Order: sequence, then structure tokens, then C-alpha cells
Amino acid sequence: MDKPIWQLSATQTAAAIREGRLTSVEATEAHLARMDAVNPALNAVVLDMRDNALDTARAADAALKSGDIHGPLHGVPITVKQNVDVEGTPNINGVPANTGLIAPDDAPVTRNLRNAGAVILGQTNTPEFSMRAFTDNPVHGLTLNPWDDAITCGGSSGGAASAVAAGIGTLAHGNDIGGSLRWPAYCCGVATIRPTQGRIPAFNPSLAGERPFVAQLFSTQGPICRDVADTVLGLSVMAARDARDPLHVPMPMTGAPQPKRVAMGKVYDDMHADTGILDIYAQAADHLRAAGYEVDEVDLPDVKGCWQAWTDLLFAEMCTLSEDAMRAAGSEDFNRVMDAYKAFSNPLDLKSYMLAQAQRLTHLRQWLSVLEDYPVILTPLMVQRTPGPRGDLDDADAVRRLMQDGARYLGIMNYLGLPSALVPVDTLDGHPVGVQLTATRFREDTALAAAQAIEDRAGTLLGRLWAKMD
Repeated sequence: MDKPIWQLSATQTAAAIREGRLTSVEATEAHLARMDAVNPALNAVVLDMRDNALDTARAADAALKSGDIHGPLHGVPITVKQNVDVEGTPNINGVPANTGLIAPDDAPVTRNLRNAGAVILGQTNTPEFSMRAFTDNPVHGLTLNPWDDAITCGGSSGGAASAVAAGIGTLAHGNDIGGSLRWPAYCCGVATIRPTQGRIPAFNPSLAGERPFVAQLFSTQGPICRDVADTVLGLSVMAARDARDPLHVPMPMTGAPQPKRVAMGKVYDDMHADTGILDIYAQAADHLRAAGYEVDEVDLPDVKGCWQAWTDLLFAEMCTLSEDAMRAAGSEDFNRVMDAYKAFSNPLDLKSYMLAQAQRLTHLRQWLSVLEDYPVILTPLMVQRTPGPRGDLDDADAVRRLMQDGARYLGIMNYLGLPSALVPVDTLDGHPVGVQLTATRFREDTALAAAQAIEDRAGTLLGRLWAKMD
């Protein structure tokens, strides 16, 4: 190998194992050594599964010798977020009361990763109930960003993004109901996609009840990866059918080629954008133009109204069904953040909730109309500097400033259910900055192709991080 094994991408690692240039045990041991070296400072992986991982790796090597390839990730080390079921381990989700909640079976996404041959090194940290945009909880504590411990690693998939950026696992599993894949990927300088709802099956056998309606509409599983090619690979593996999710849609992963036209979303004055981040946003547009895309600045439909509808619906449902139980089980920090969310989300009675759900179709129709003319929508993910590791506790208005102003284009895509990729573009004062690329329903390939075009010109950022860490 011309570089350390742990620096190989998932795609490269899988190819090296299949071709006999690397064994799964060697890859797993390299990632475990990397975890031992960097995780004590980061606290990204909070359940070490090395014994099981090495057993799986040995089995993968034995299978390969007999000509049996389990799948596209045969023998490849990965991590799983500690809010989906991994059989025989607790689904803690950052909550002390969940330490005894043992998964009776794998969640569909876990099973799909195993069926593809992946080796699970461990489980990654998440905030309480996976609800904060910052990764800290009373069970495992704070996860740090490998770029700089003065900025957040994001949330709720902060442990996942921190781990894969630092070189622990070739790719990471995460999930997203309001930005929990894209925000941590942005903070840690890695790639991801929030798929169309229904693309990746979801179900936790350990939970007593079904997900309520808004969670069914807004929440998705997905991969957090070192580059766009690994994101394509991770998505294809995670999307395998599982009969336990009746909302899963077995759509093809690719469709007919589409015109290379991009709608570049406007940044509004009340978002209080940083000029350095706007410069990088413009760089992304230039990279797309250099790749042959036509890029036009566009006023996207009712941006602020879509954001408000996302938070109103999400918190109306959460507060109606589970607020009391969550507050009782949550920490003081969790309750402060819950107060902050409630301060800028409008309470909805049954009639207004139903009308808001109806209005969502109007908004979606308007955005799909834009996507008919422009198959890709380019937006910033965040227009302000990345906050500190507990930045949502800075003051009473910190959460609103982050979510409504700085990251306005984040929750909108969950509300609309559109596939949205995140790709790093550059660093600003040593901190990663990326952009979001959105396509029409089930055209993840279109969003990822545009992300790849940017990455081809901008390069990946992790070489800079690893040189800095080592």
C-alpha cells in the first residue's frame, strides 16, 4: 500500500480485499489501531465491538478463500450510529434510561450493511434522543471535531462524522430528520446524502411503538463518507429491501440523464451570512460551471415559510406525543434545548396541523416545478461560522440563530422529502465548509453527480486533516 491502510476509502478497501492485496483482518486491525490512537481524544466511538469485528473479519477472509464474496463491502470496516438496533447491544440514543434497551435483532440498515459484508467496528455517539445539533449526552459525554475541538462535530450523527473524518471506519452510518447527516458531515469535512424518504428501509425492533407520521415523512437513514464515490456505494448497500419497512420504495438507483442546469439558491440578508462562506459557496458554483453545468441564481419558493413549516410540524408532533416522557428522561441541557425549539416553533392544534400537512404538498409542488427546469438545486448548508461544541447552550437564542438563520436550507429538505447531498468545498480559517445539492424525488444519482463534479475540482479535505492530526 502506498499509504496507511486506514486512509483507504471504502471503495479502495473493498477492491483491495477482493483482489487479495489486503485481508479483512489487516484492514480491521488497522482501523482498530487508528481508533485506539485518536478516539480517546474525540469520543466518537462509544461502544467498542472489536472482538466481534475481528471474528467477522476472519470469517470474511475464510469465505473469500473459498470464492464466496458476501457483497460490495466484503470485509470492509465501518461504524453504526448508536440509535439504530444492532442485535444484542443497547440502543442507548444518548439517554441513560435506555442503557437496558437491548436490541433483539438488527435494524434493516444494520442488516443490509452486514449482508453486504461490512465489519462493524463499533457504535458512534449521538445527543440525547438524537435531537440536538451538537453531540453530547449524560451517558457518553461530548464528542469533539477532529479538525478543531473549539468547533462542534455537529449532530445528531456527530460521532459518525467525527469517526470517519478521523480515519475510524471507511464509512459511517447515520440518520437525518432535520439535518443530522448533512450538518455533521459539513462540520467534519466529509460527504453524505440525505436520501429520499423510502429509499433506505427503517425500523427498530427494540421500540415498543411505530414512528409517528412526521417522523415517517421526514426521517431517513444514510451514509457519511470520505468522498462521493463511497457515498454512492454506501447508499446502494443501505437501500436493499427489507419487508419490515412498508414505506420502502425499491426504485432504481439511476435514471435517464438530465440537463446540466443548476438553480443557485439566494442567500438572504436576514441569514447574516459570513462573507468567507459566501466566497466558498461561489467557488462551488464555479466548479459546476467548469464541469459544464449552467448555473443561474434563483429565488426558491417560500424558503422561510418552508423552514417554519418543518419546525412547526416536527415539534407539534413531538410535543403532543412524547414531550413529557422525553423531558423526564432528559438532562437539564436537553430541556434547555427543547425550550429553545419550542420558542420558535408555533403550537398547532389538530386543525392547524392538518392544514400544515396539506400546505406541504403545495410547497413540494412548487419546488418540484423548479426541479423540472433545473434538475439540481445548489444551496449553502450553513452561512455562519461553525459554532462551538455546545453552541446551542450559548444563550436563549442560539438554537434559533443556528437553525433559522444560518442553516435555513437544512430542515427544508426533510420537510419536502427531497434527496440532498453534502460535499466539502474548502476550508475557512482551518474549518471545513461544504454545500448542499438537491434533486427531485429518487434522483439521488443526479445530486451525487453534481457533488462529484465539485469534488473532482475541489478535491477532498481529509488529507489536510490527517496531516494536521499526525
